[in-house]
Amino acid sequence: MALAIGIWSLKLTPGKVETFQPPADLKITNVALGDALKDASGRTTVKLTFEPSGGFHGEDEDEEIPKPVTTVLCSLKPDTLEQTTIDLILQEDETYKFELVGKNTVYLTGNYIEQAVNNPPFDDDDDSDLGSEEDAYDLREVSSDVEMHPDDLDGLESDASRFEEVEEAPKGLKRAREADEEPEKPSKAEKKKKQKTETVQATDVTPEGKKKKEKEASKEKETPKDKEQASKSKATEKEIAGGIKILDAKIGSGPLAKKGNTVRVRYIGKLTSGKIFDKNVKGKPFTFQLGKGEVIKGWDEGVVGMQVGGERKLTIPPAMGYGSQAVENIPKNSTLIFEVKLLEIK
Repeated sequence: MALAIGIWSLKLTPGKVETFQPPADLKITNVALGDALKDASGRTTVKLTFEPSGGFHGEDEDEEIPKPVTTVLCSLKPDTLEQTTIDLILQEDETYKFELVGKNTVYLTGNYIEQAVNNPPFDDDDDSDLGSEEDAYDLREVSSDVEMHPDDLDGLESDASRFEEVEEAPKGLKRAREADEEPEKPSKAEKKKKQKTETVQATDVTPEGKKKKEKEASKEKETPKDKEQASKSKATEKEIAGGIKILDAKIGSGPLAKKGNTVRVRYIGKLTSGKIFDKNVKGKPFTFQLGKGEVIKGWDEGVVGMQVGGERKLTIPPAMGYGSQAVENIPKNSTLIFEVKLLEIK
C-alpha cells in the first residue's frame, strides 16, 4: 500500500512549459482551475510529456531509445468541469513536462508517496523463508482463518491414494505332476454352492445388470479430486489489459471479485527464474481494496473476476509491476509471477 509522506502542488501558467523532476515518487490526485479566470467560457487542456518507462534501462546498448510521449491529462471548462480527480504516479528522478492549451491557470495537487510499504509482495510474516524452494509451497496446503469446504482439501492427499496395488499371481509355479492329476469329484454341498453362484452370475449378465454395474462403477471412480484435475487440464492462459496473463488453475464457487471490493488472499510471488521473493501462506491473510491503487496495477487488474475459493496464476509485465524501480528482492524491469488464492470478499 502506498503511504503519503507529504503534500505537493504545482501551478501551471498558460504559454509556459513546466519541466519537473520529482525528488521522490509522487502521486497526482487533483487538477483544478485557478480562482481567477481569464477565459470564462473557453476550455483549458493539460498536456504531459514523458519518456516511456523501461525503454532506456535495457542492457543492450544498441537498443533504440524511445522518443518522448505526449498525452492529455484532462480538459477543464468553467461552469462545466472546473476540477477533476486523477490517479497518476510520477517516478523519482524522472523528467516530466507540463503545458497548457488555453488561457486559464491550472493547479496540480498530490502527495509524495512511499510505494514499498506493505505492497505485495511484502509481508513481514515469513522473510526468513524467502530462499526456500518453490516446491516447498502449495496454495492448497496453506492455513486460513476462513472456513473451507472439505472438497478444497482433497488436493492434500497423496497421489498414491488414487491407485490400487495389484499383486499378480506368480506364473509357472504349478508342478507338472499336479497338473496331470485328475481333479477330485465335488461333493453334493459344493455342487449346490456352485449352482447358486452360477445363477447369480447369470442374472448379472443381463443387459440391465450390465448397465447397472457400469453406472455404479463410473460413480465410484468419479471423485471430487478427479473433477478438479479435469478442470485444471482444460484451463488456458489468456491475456488481459496491460499485457497481464492470467491462468485459472481452479475456478471458485463463491462470489465474484469486483473493483471496489475488499478481498483477502493468500499468495506466492516468484521471479521468472523461479526464485520466491515473497509469500503469504499462513497467519493473517493479505487484505486490500481492489482497484484503488493500494497494490501494484497487475494485482488491481489481475484479481478482478476471481471467485472465492479460486486459484489463479498472474504473469505481470514490468509496466504493471514495479517498472524500472528495483524493490528489495525484485530487480528493476522484472516480470513477476504470482499464485493467488481468493479466500474471502468483504
